Amino acid sequence: MEDKEALQNPRVIIIQKLYSHFLNTESEILFPKHRYKKFIKDVVNGTIERKDLIEDIINERLKNDINKNATELIIKLMIMAAIYEFMFMHKTPIKVIITEYLKVSDFFVAVTQKNFLNAILDKAAKFSRINDVTT
Repeated sequence: MEDKEALQNPRVIIIQKLYSHFLNTESEILFPKHRYKKFIKDVVNGTIERKDLIEDIINERLKNDINKNATELIIKLMIMAAIYEFMFMHKTPIKVIITEYLKVSDFFVAVTQKNFLNAILDKAAKFSRINDVTT
């Protein structure tokens, strides 16, 4: 992903906004004009508002997969934002969410971390969309 393209990718912007917020929770989050401004704003604010719920899910369902002390904040934020999208953005297919966050990871992390992220998102997708299960 080229730098200019990456900077226009809505999920790259989401991770940048979340990262900035988690480093300084007192700072105001500004959402400049963007084609997907509403989507970016919804995911950023939704992830922040439901942080405790998402962290509880991660602690319950992924505690054996994620080392809270060793996993970088940027990876945690990608996982949290993806879980938010799995749970609350039902119009977006799971495969699309995973693919998009893997593209975003190219911008932020090494290949080994991308493989880890892929495995975590695959696992999280299985329990995050209860409504998708047909009986």
